[in-house]
Amino acid sequence: MKRFVLAGASGSIGIQTIDVIRQHPDQFELVAFGVGKNIDRAREILKEFPVSFVSVQEEADMKKLQNEFPNTHFSYGKEGLKELVRLKDYDIFINALVGFVGLEPTLIAIEEGHDIALANKETLVVGGELIERAKEKAGVKIIPIDSEHSAIFQCLQGSNRTDVKRLIITASGGAFRTKTREELVHVTKEEALAHPNWAMGEKITIDSATMMNKGFEVIEAHYLFSIPFEQIDVLMHQESMIHSMVEFQDHAILAQLGVPDMRVPIQYALTWPDRYPLELDAEFDLAKIGTFHFEKPDFTRFPLLKLAYEVGKTKGILPTVLNGANEVANLAFRKGEIPFLAIEEIIQSACKEIPNRPVTSLQDLQEADEEARNYARAYIQKEYQK
Repeated sequence: MKRFVLAGASGSIGIQTIDVIRQHPDQFELVAFGVGKNIDRAREILKEFPVSFVSVQEEADMKKLQNEFPNTHFSYGKEGLKELVRLKDYDIFINALVGFVGLEPTLIAIEEGHDIALANKETLVVGGELIERAKEKAGVKIIPIDSEHSAIFQCLQGSNRTDVKRLIITASGGAFRTKTREELVHVTKEEALAHPNWAMGEKITIDSATMMNKGFEVIEAHYLFSIPFEQIDVLMHQESMIHSMVEFQDHAILAQLGVPDMRVPIQYALTWPDRYPLELDAEFDLAKIGTFHFEKPDFTRFPLLKLAYEVGKTKGILPTVLNGANEVANLAFRKGEIPFLAIEEIIQSACKEIPNRPVTSLQDLQEADEEARNYARAYIQKEYQK
């Protein structure tokens, strides 16, 4: 029996994680979870999984739930999230949070000696240097949930890192993969959210449309697998059936294939090194698929992917600036405050204008994150809210 604590239970990854846990009642136990403001979702989970501890975002929501579920202990806010991670009697911390908020819980889980199933890519994008040091000291494992990184992780089983020639991260290209720069000028939020292959949350779906998400995955892969950026390639693959590949020194290439269903990488992160049965909505049928398409990404068409490589190699606070500015710009687009191409403009400006400096502590990253967000908000105010 593996025991899990899940942060981000009401999001897309969290909901699918609950389904995976539900499919294996004899092997998995959910002992605690955290949600944001979606207390209706918290109620649903509690009725099915009467856990001992739940963290929510707002104090008022905590009080409502405490009255309804007197046998469960509730907490709220940042301290509640920390309390959730610091629980002692569990095996794996599942980080399904979205954004910078996911970094500190990961660091706490490492310090507490818990292995981590990681879906929060921002943890490694902004805090990769800190996470590397903390993980080495604590001796814990970080197992990726992202489909691309899970694919690489699976392909590397039984191999030495020195055998690797390069990692090949596949990219669908998002909702706008066939559009020109000129056609992107007037695209809408609804169009950007119409991802052709994956069902994801709004924030990550917009990041997919800008290819910022793929840039984050390049940085994440660098830290997860201790591979130089020069040995990490991105390959456009519109079908999203090959989730990533690894080329070895002898030029053999291993690929992980499957239907685009996040429950597959979620379950593997929870069962590794074993594999359990999993009920999916669709079967993988190569005969029906027939053909795979590949092409190199165009850095002119997708400038944020190019920027991510540059920022990742530079290190320091710049990856935090990249992420912080992106979170503000992404949200502003979803709220209708800026056009789609302004997302790139804001992020590029922030990374150019905010001076880089080394990272020695979590506080360094928190200060850089705030600086990037303030810069992005000021830029939007000046250029788009005149």
